[in-house]
Amino acid sequence: MFSKACEYGIKASIFIALNSYQEKRVSLKAIAKEVASPEAFTAKILQDLVRHEIINSVKGAHGGFEIDKNKISSIKLEQIVYAIDGNKIYSGCGLGLEICNELHPCPVHEKFKSIRSELKNMLETTNLEELALDIKSGISFLKI
Repeated sequence: MFSKACEYGIKASIFIALNSYQEKRVSLKAIAKEVASPEAFTAKILQDLVRHEIINSVKGAHGGFEIDKNKISSIKLEQIVYAIDGNKIYSGCGLGLEICNELHPCPVHEKFKSIRSELKNMLETTNLEELALDIKSGISFLKI
């Protein structure tokens, strides 16, 4: 459902949030390893997140990526998805057809509308804090 870049972006944001709660900045190398993504690809994703003011990049010997602790609870998944993939998750065809709309629907068009609506609601109501805390408490995991 999400692009690979978006999956990595969500996982990276959660990982950065977890470390930010402990007042730790994380390096590109550590993030790429944690989300199992090539470093160059991860760097591009992190640049998008910095540009959209979701994460902060600090240069220097003690630099890395972080999120202001006071901001973690207000960052919604929708912001991360938008920063990386834009709005296409809300308008793209469920079967990946180039043209799919009310006038020219694919076979799953009507059924996919409700899924898209539920997804939009989940992305708009889920924040980084709840995901990070679920990982911290052991309820969920970023990797096995």
